[in-house]
Amino acid sequence: MTQLDTRSVHAGRDDLTALGVHVPPIDLSTTYPLPGVSSGGASYDALALGNGPDGGSLVYQRLWNPNVARFEEAMAELEYCEGAVAFGSGMAALSAALLATVATGKPHLVAVRPIYGGSDHLLSTGLLGTTVTWVTAGGIADAIRPDTGLVIVETPANPTVELVDIAAAVRQANGVPVLVDNTFATPVLQQPAQHGATLVLHSATKYLGGHGDVMGGVVTANAEWTAKLRQVRALTGGLLHPLAAYELHRGLQTLPVRIRAQQASAEKLADWLSTHPAVDYVYYPGLPECDPLGLVGRQLAGPGAVLAFTTAGGYQAAAHVAASLQLITHAVSLGGVDTLIQHPAGLTHRLVAEEAKPHDNLLRLSIGLESSEDLTADLAQALS
Repeated sequence: MTQLDTRSVHAGRDDLTALGVHVPPIDLSTTYPLPGVSSGGASYDALALGNGPDGGSLVYQRLWNPNVARFEEAMAELEYCEGAVAFGSGMAALSAALLATVATGKPHLVAVRPIYGGSDHLLSTGLLGTTVTWVTAGGIADAIRPDTGLVIVETPANPTVELVDIAAAVRQANGVPVLVDNTFATPVLQQPAQHGATLVLHSATKYLGGHGDVMGGVVTANAEWTAKLRQVRALTGGLLHPLAAYELHRGLQTLPVRIRAQQASAEKLADWLSTHPAVDYVYYPGLPECDPLGLVGRQLAGPGAVLAFTTAGGYQAAAHVAASLQLITHAVSLGGVDTLIQHPAGLTHRLVAEEAKPHDNLLRLSIGLESSEDLTADLAQALS
C-alpha cells in the first residue's frame, strides 16, 4: 500500500490514462443516451437500488456521475472503506445516514456530545423519524436499546475539540453501527474505520475542499451501507454537483500538505494562548491536559488545526476579540487556507439545548496557512 501523500494525489484517477487525459474531465450531463428501452431500464433499476453502472448506461445525473464517482473512489481509499457516497452538503450526508437507519426499523440513536451544532439540532428535533439519547463517551453501552440503529460520535468534537476513543465506543456499541464524524481530523490524521467504525462522515466543505469555495458531504462505509446510502441519495436527490465533486477531488491532492502546515501553526498558537493573561483556558488536543487518554499518536496522527479558548473577561471580552481582529476573519466554517474565528454559542451552536451549549466566552479558531507570527500578532492586539 502506498503512503497517504501518494494516495491523496492519485486516488480516483485510475481511468485517466485510458481516457487519454491527465486531469479528470468534468461531465456536466444531466441525462445520458440510452442504448435501448430494455437495457436502459435495467441500468435505471441497478442505479436506483444503489448499485454502480456495471457497464450499463449512466441514465441520469441524480443516479450517477463520473466526477462524483471519482471523488467517492478516492475517499473510500483514503478512509480504508469499501465505498463512499457524496452529497450536496455535510448535513445532507448525515440526513441520508439517518434515513437509512430509520429504514432498518431501528430509529433510536445514541449520540455523544459535544457535536456540531447543526447535527445536534437535527437529532434533537427528530425531524427524520429518529429519537436520540444523549450521552458522554463513557455512557454509550448503558444507552443501547433493542431499537438502537446507530451510535454517533464526533472526534475531535466541535467546538471544544474533545477526543473520543473510537475503539472503546465501538466496543460499547456491541454490534450497533457507529458513525464517526471525521471532519476535523480528515483521513490525514485519523481513519475511524481502522478502529471499528462502520460509517465515516465528512463535511467536505471544510478541509477536503480546503479553500472555502465548494460545498459537499461524504460518507465512507462498507458495501452494504454504501448501497443503502446511494439508494437514499437517488430517491431524495441529495446529490453532489459534478463541478463540486471535481473541486473536492482536486482538493485531496494538497490535503496532507495543508493539514500538516496548519497543524504546525495551531500548535504554536495553542502554546502562546495558554500563557496569555486574557485567556482562561485553551482547548487543543496537542496540550497534555486535553488528551487524557493519550489518543494523539495512537488514534490520531496529530492534534489538528482547530482550537478553542475562553476569554477571562466573559462574553463581552469574547465578542470584543471577534470584532477586533484584523487579519483573522470572523466567520463560521473551518478548514480553509485562511484563519477563521467564530463564537459557537451565538452561531453554529445557537440552537443547541442550554445544558449542552458551549460557554458564552468560548471562541473557536480554525488555523489557516498564514504566518503563525502574523496570526499571533493579530490575536495579541485583539486580546489587549
